[in-house]
Amino acid sequence: MKSLGYLGAFLGGSIAGAVLGLLIAPEKGADTRVKITDAVEDFLKKHNIKLSRKEVGDLVDDIQEAAEEE
Repeated sequence: MKSLGYLGAFLGGSIAGAVLGLLIAPEKGADTRVKITDAVEDFLKKHNIKLSRKEVGDLVDDIQEAAEEE
C-alpha cells in the first residue's frame, strides 16, 4: 500500500509541475533569461560566490544549452 501512496504523490507532483510549466511557459525568452540570471545571481550572493555579470551570463548560456540537448 505504501508504494501506491508514493506513486500517487509522484503522479500528483508531475501533473502539478506540468500545469505550472504550461502557465509560466508563454513568457518571452528574454524575460525568462532575465529571471534565470537574477536567480543565479541571488544564489551566488547567498553562497558568497563572486562572478562578474558576464560570467553569470555565460553560466546561464551553458545551462540553457545543456537543457536544449536533453
